[in-house]
Amino acid sequence: MKGSIIIVSFFIAGVLIGKFVNVPSLLTAEEPTLYALYALMFFVGISIGSDKKALEALKHQNFKIILVPLATIIGTLAGSALISVILSGKSLTDCLAVGSGFGYYSLSTIFITQYKGAELGTIALVSNILRELIALLAAPLLVRYFGKLAPISVGGATTADTTLPIITKFCGKEFVIISIVHGILVDLSVPFLVTFFCTI
Repeated sequence: MKGSIIIVSFFIAGVLIGKFVNVPSLLTAEEPTLYALYALMFFVGISIGSDKKALEALKHQNFKIILVPLATIIGTLAGSALISVILSGKSLTDCLAVGSGFGYYSLSTIFITQYKGAELGTIALVSNILRELIALLAAPLLVRYFGKLAPISVGGATTADTTLPIITKFCGKEFVIISIVHGILVDLSVPFLVTFFCTI
């Protein structure tokens, strides 16, 4: 939760500075955002590649474990498509791009802002932070009413890191491997799906 608050604080600070301070045009050009995106993708790759436990856990699981992230991705995209019917002014692809963030607000927000503009990028940021907060705050209720896989699915891409302690606490240690594998696979889908929905 602390990480979410820090991210939102930086975002709000950026909005306020952009609004009230005369920012040099170099900082508002597309190039710095694109280079930040490249750097972020590089560090995400390092993070996944250096996590020996997660990669080892992935090797020892059978095919069935892939059904959990697959269900999360399909369910999220179906929900996003349904929301697009209700929301006026947002296309199906816009809603699918936002949903494809799966809680990975830092990466998906940069991608969506780059391709679709700051408004949809802001919606993506808020949507993905809310997803993480719901997983953190509602985990006991999700377990009680929907089962032990529910917080993992709701957590989306965050289940390998920020929401893992909560999932371990309320779902049990036997769900840690499922949670980590789920987080890694959903994480990996984010850049591909967000880019796909932003460019079609």
